[in-house]
Amino acid sequence: MSVAHIEIKSTGVYVPEKVLTNIELEKMVDTSDEWITSRTGISTRRIAVDGEATSDLAYKAGLVALEKAGMTPDELELIIVATITPDMFFPSTGCIVQDKLGAKNAVAMDINAACSGYIFSLAIGSRFLETGTYKNALIIGAEKLSCITDWKDRNTCVLFGDGAGAAIITPSNGEGKLLAFDLGSDGSYGDLLYLPGGGSRNPASKETVENRLHYIKMDGNPVFKIAVNKMMATFKKSLKAAGLKPDDISVLITHQANLRIIEALRSFLKLPKEKVFVNIEKYGNTSAASIGIALHEACEKKIIKRGDIIGLAAFGGGLTWGSAIIQY
Repeated sequence: MSVAHIEIKSTGVYVPEKVLTNIELEKMVDTSDEWITSRTGISTRRIAVDGEATSDLAYKAGLVALEKAGMTPDELELIIVATITPDMFFPSTGCIVQDKLGAKNAVAMDINAACSGYIFSLAIGSRFLETGTYKNALIIGAEKLSCITDWKDRNTCVLFGDGAGAAIITPSNGEGKLLAFDLGSDGSYGDLLYLPGGGSRNPASKETVENRLHYIKMDGNPVFKIAVNKMMATFKKSLKAAGLKPDDISVLITHQANLRIIEALRSFLKLPKEKVFVNIEKYGNTSAASIGIALHEACEKKIIKRGDIIGLAAFGGGLTWGSAIIQY
């Protein structure tokens, strides 16, 4: 699908100061720096401090995006926070961020599409703007995955980190355009990547805590294979909708889940390494935040310039997937 008259006006980011290295993880579980790096590409990840919630990360990233856009909070009309680690079931983290920002004129909501959340937020927000319902939107992918990570499970605890990536989207006044997007879901694979405890299926109890049901559960091998295939398929659909070929892409930014997944997509598209932005080594998998963090960093480093064609692709629990083509 295309939304040609919507652009990303600015981006913002916040990552916690605390750094957790692979060397430190060696002291926590039976793993090694070499094992983690060779299988995931991750060297460090950021960890929020006690008392620092997802809304705090989202708020700080949102402030950066607002400042770069030259906007005040009361000018915002829509706030969408993508997260699987909300501060609480309700009110939504979006409403908490709205209050923290003082964005009194904005409608606020959360969406849960796991690691695909940033692209889902971009697509949803763009449709609201395209219809003229709202004039601008703040989209934020924010996660405190450290609070749902099982630090005794060596297969998953090495993967995840905390952070937030934000963007202001507005009607396009120049070169910037959202050329196409594609979204998908398949709930039949939901048991491959999920958090079983705490909801109405398994309400919090002594048993759910003792059985460690309040932590991420993942069957890594099938998730890896499906992730590669679905990201390839969704990106092909977005390219076709935009009327473009892989060679037209200036920079590809994927969800930063695993370096081998990123490399598989790059190889499929036959893109040179310099066209694929990677920062997984610093931040690990930050779920809904990862594309927003990477996009902001690529812009700040001048890897992305106005007029460039940017490709986005993600895959996450649900299972969900999505892609977008943006003329920045």
